Amino acid sequence: MPHIEVRNVSLVYDTPAGEVPGVAGVSFDIEASEFLCIVGPSGCGKSTLLNVIAGFLAPTALGNVTFGLEMRGVGKAEREEIALAQLKLVKLEKFVKSYPHHLSGGMQQRVAIARALAYNPSVLLMDEPFAALDALTRDDMQRLLAEVWRETRKTVVYVTHNVAEAVYLADRVVVMTPHPGMVKTEVPIRLPRPRDPLSVEFLQYQKSLLHHLGHDAGARATQSG
Repeated sequence: MPHIEVRNVSLVYDTPAGEVPGVAGVSFDIEASEFLCIVGPSGCGKSTLLNVIAGFLAPTALGNVTFGLEMRGVGKAEREEIALAQLKLVKLEKFVKSYPHHLSGGMQQRVAIARALAYNPSVLLMDEPFAALDALTRDDMQRLLAEVWRETRKTVVYVTHNVAEAVYLADRVVVMTPHPGMVKTEVPIRLPRPRDPLSVEFLQYQKSLLHHLGHDAGARATQSG
């Protein structure tokens, strides 16, 4: 049985100009421990779909990670032990006394991942978490997330506009149409891990996704990396 079943999901927004469709008739399954990426043009309802799948939420690096555990009623000693283990997993154990504003953008994203893992969810929902990072930091974070996923085997649903990121991370990519967002196609990524973004096979998957998105592969393939 799939871990998550998305069945004929539709959502319409009420606006001053009238009703605006967000997503329409979206259906797909997500297997346990699968890393699923959702890609599509801006405004196609990727984030809306993520919010439909679950309801969201997200405050010195250690306190940030223990926040969810505290809300669950876990004792101070136990939640600090759990938080330290997760910070070590994302390679931030040296920064437990640091405040978020003392950390780089990449480090702040590591704290966010550690906080999510500390709560021990069965599913991680991630909405373009690395979009605001510079290219080198984003590449580092993609590698880290791939390592964390291999360690934890969490089910991940990951929204991105970056096709190279999707090919690097995903077991399968769901491609959505412009609004109203519908599933255009699903592309399994059959590449060994860790993945080489410069390999011919990687670039072929990248071009395939760009084709499904309606972009010129030659013009956009290097830009999306």
